[in-house]
Amino acid sequence: MKNKFIPNSIACLFGLFCAFLVSVQAATPKKVLVVTVTKGFRHSSIPTAEKILGELGQKSGAFTVEYVRNDQEMAEKMTSTALKQYDGFIFANTTGILPLPDKEAFLSEIKSGKAFIGMHSASDTFRGQDAIDPYIEMLGGEFRTHGDQAGVECLVADVNHPATKHLKRDKLQSYCIEQEEMYLFKNFDASKVHQLFYLDKHPNNKQEAGRFPVAWCKNYAQGRVFYTSLGHREDVWENKRYQAHILGGIKWALGLEEGDASPGNI
Repeated sequence: MKNKFIPNSIACLFGLFCAFLVSVQAATPKKVLVVTVTKGFRHSSIPTAEKILGELGQKSGAFTVEYVRNDQEMAEKMTSTALKQYDGFIFANTTGILPLPDKEAFLSEIKSGKAFIGMHSASDTFRGQDAIDPYIEMLGGEFRTHGDQAGVECLVADVNHPATKHLKRDKLQSYCIEQEEMYLFKNFDASKVHQLFYLDKHPNNKQEAGRFPVAWCKNYAQGRVFYTSLGHREDVWENKRYQAHILGGIKWALGLEEGDASPGNI
């Protein structure tokens, strides 16, 4: 007589195996490429940025990092084939026209469902050309200028996003920074991004009222983009609130945490 429970047992075991595979996949850290190549101004905070990003990945268990620090490493690690091994890309204080082997392939990787994270002068990268560069269109804004470093109060536009919810947890309505180089932007359209931090007055003269973007996120086809203009100074990178800000943004961009990215929230 056949045991009628065997098929059910097999189905149960198969279901458990599938659940195991899902849990293993979820526990596997994402692989992120951190780019710090510069062809313009080179920030003294770049070594600190590299150190902090490595520590955040290790301590959170969310991602591992590899670095691209020079032209040779970019030529080797950012070909159309090599890009496929990474889940996301971080441009930490990059500047100028970078020698990407295939920029179209790079942007296509992000569009396909990968993460792009940019800090500070990532918006001073591929800028100032005759037409708006496709990279700038992906990012959502382009550095225009900055004044002297100043103390600012960054207001929160979305208290529930992973990049800002730590302030809500700490019962804070804003993120105050004693000294930072604050960017002003061009080719920025508030209706096309989901803002996270902004200023309600000019960072330097403190008199001109308005909505000055500081950090935002957006969808890029199937990919996710997170950008923060903060990160000029070493002490900003070393600040725990800044680290919570970028870690939340990285996790969101990698699809590890959910958050609203609907455009035009201000």
